[in-house]
Parts: sequence; structure tokens; C-alpha cells
Amino acid sequence: MLTTFVTIWLLHMAALMTPGANVVLVSHLAAGGDRTSAMYAAVGVTMGAAVWSSAAVLGVGALFAGVPSTRLFLQVAGALYLLYVAYRLWSSHAPMTSKPGSLPAAQALRLGLFTNLSNPKVALFFGSVFSTALPADPSAAVLSSAVVLVVANALCWHVLLAYLFSRAAVQNGYAAHRRLFSRVAGAVVGALGLSMLVAALREAWW
Repeated sequence: MLTTFVTIWLLHMAALMTPGANVVLVSHLAAGGDRTSAMYAAVGVTMGAAVWSSAAVLGVGALFAGVPSTRLFLQVAGALYLLYVAYRLWSSHAPMTSKPGSLPAAQALRLGLFTNLSNPKVALFFGSVFSTALPADPSAAVLSSAVVLVVANALCWHVLLAYLFSRAAVQNGYAAHRRLFSRVAGAVVGALGLSMLVAALREAWW
């Protein structure tokens, strides 16, 4: 059973370390504002991971396969949300707010949560990871442990990002080029949102 959880941990860590909207959001908030906002966003992202991993265990992947329009709808909605976040990042010199470090805790939490929930394919990813690593007939305890492992992974990784990018040296470098970094972050998130939207529309039409 140890091999099972090690496999899940490695696969999930590989996904977490791939730059995406979650990584960009947390690091951008940390570098551009105070550590607290980034920490709350990290918790929000982790909550999203809990939702998607639990959904995978409950068989949402089967629902998406059986009713593709459900996933397509969620994917389009998520893509539009990411494009909105990208616009806010691109047009703002500060992290989602006009005053550096002033992002309210509840707003940072929601931002992290919705950014993670914006991509329903995450549930399919967890479904594939679990189906690959777990035994053929896992017990409820094993399934619950897999979800807890994923949640712990996500929390540790994004909190670490928040801590590292909120260091004084990083913040000072960010402050010197705030407009550039805001636009780079906006471009990255926008590209992710646009690719999701195009993929969803192509799947719906073809």
C-alpha cells in the first residue's frame, strides 16, 4: 500500500510543479503583496483540490464521460473565469487590487478556490491517477487517504510558493517591474483560459 501512496504523491507533485493558473496566482499575489493574501489563496486552491479529488473518488469522471455537455459547460465557464482573472492581472499594477497587500482574506480565498475549480479536467486527472495507482477494489479508508494525501500535497506546495515568493528580495524585484510581471501573469493565465475555451468549443463542434 505504501507503493500506492508514493505513486499518487509523485504523480500529483509532477502536476503541481507544472506552471499553471494556480501557481501563477499564488506566486503573483505573494510577490506583489503581502504573504497573508497569498496564503489565503493557497488555502483556496487547496480547497479546490479537495473538491476535485473527492469528485474523482465519487465517480464524476464517469458523469463527464456519460454526459459530455456537463464537462463542456463547466470548462467554458472556467475558461471565461480565467480570462476575467487574466484581464484583471493585465490591467492592474497590483495583485487584483489597487493597493498592494490589501486583498481581503475572503477574496483571496475565493480567488484561489475558483481558479482551481475553473478547470473540470482536474477531476479527470485525479480519476486517472487514482485508477492507475489504487488497487482494483479500494476500501473507503484507502480512498479517503488518497484524497487526504492530495489535499496535503496541494496545501504544502502552494503555501511553500506563497512563502518563497513573499520573501523581501523577491518582492523588491517585483516592485521594480510591477507592470511587466502583472502583464506576464495576465498573459499566462489568459493563454490557459483561451486554450481551455478553444478546446471546449472544438470538442463541442467537432
